[in-house]
Amino acid sequence: MPGNLPHGGHLVNRVLSGNRRARLLEEASGLKNITISDDLSRDIENIANGVFSPLEGFVCKEDYDEILYRKRLANGLPWTIPIVLDVSSEDAAEIEEGDDIILRSSQPAAVMHVEEKYGYDRRAMAEQVFGTNDRAHPGVAKTYGMKEVLLGGKIELLNEIKTPYYRYALKPAETRALFREKGWKTVVGFQTRNVAHLGHEYLQKTALTFADGLYINPVIGKKKKGDFKDEVILESYEVLIDNYYPKDRVVLGIFQTEMRYAGPREAIFHALVRKNFGCTHFIVGRDHAGVGSYYHPYAAHEIFGEFDDLGIEPMFFKAFYHCTKCAAITNEKVCPHEPNNRVDFSGTKMRALLERGEKPAADSMRPEVADVLLRYRNPFVE
Repeated sequence: MPGNLPHGGHLVNRVLSGNRRARLLEEASGLKNITISDDLSRDIENIANGVFSPLEGFVCKEDYDEILYRKRLANGLPWTIPIVLDVSSEDAAEIEEGDDIILRSSQPAAVMHVEEKYGYDRRAMAEQVFGTNDRAHPGVAKTYGMKEVLLGGKIELLNEIKTPYYRYALKPAETRALFREKGWKTVVGFQTRNVAHLGHEYLQKTALTFADGLYINPVIGKKKKGDFKDEVILESYEVLIDNYYPKDRVVLGIFQTEMRYAGPREAIFHALVRKNFGCTHFIVGRDHAGVGSYYHPYAAHEIFGEFDDLGIEPMFFKAFYHCTKCAAITNEKVCPHEPNNRVDFSGTKMRALLERGEKPAADSMRPEVADVLLRYRNPFVE
């Protein structure tokens, strides 16, 4: 049984308050200000609130290289996605190592102590993180659009972005306290960027039979065109949990970040984040964090074989389907029947029905979930 400690042994807290926060807000206009995107603001919040423990800021060059080529931090801890701050050459020229700067979106988001500024190879980043340099891949396209210089150094949070989903915006300290209050010793985390069809439901409930509680933790943030909108995902899970889940064994909370579509590497990253939230187990399904045909359907299962020190137990599941001979929802691990007996839960087919305003069949999606989707003129990211 894995331990329930955060990654690195303790939850990072880089949230400013009191007199120091007030003083830095007063001084903000006198420091170099760098304008950042909402995605980077969310990265800052995730660092400050311990979601990305043990990171205390944007990574420096040594950690960056180790992450790219060894999937670890310089201290040896597993870490697979470089959390970086990119700035233009012009801005970098005005910043010296050792400076304090303000990172600003619509308001001052954080103060950063710049420890290092360094160049990088976008192609190398793309190939290592995403396994391809094809610009049709959304993560690769974003990488090639990054600015020329990376800044590394610790941050301190000044302000968070307001979210309409504040009820679900639980921080790791809060989820850990909640799980303890519920008496859950084992908690299985579920990552999603989709609404749930019956295959997802059976996968979650199968995992829940082996744990005290289930933490459903959808990604709320930037996604690619055609993914479900944030509000649709949350509303669909609300009705699903209300009607079909035991209330005392499920918590719904959000992971506010962008999808990176990094496949296997993102599966490890997602597991470590859920470890920080307090999960002891993590569901890894088919094509986890994948996009298109860039990754083998079970590549995310295989990468876990490279790590025996994650501190969270992966639970691997094959794709669920309805077997006409079993007359049940099952998967290939336990069902012996030929493929012609299988009716897959096709997201593409369900999406086509929804686009035509038609309701998916009750043997593929709960009618309450389908009703939520059909209330939206367009439930997909445009």
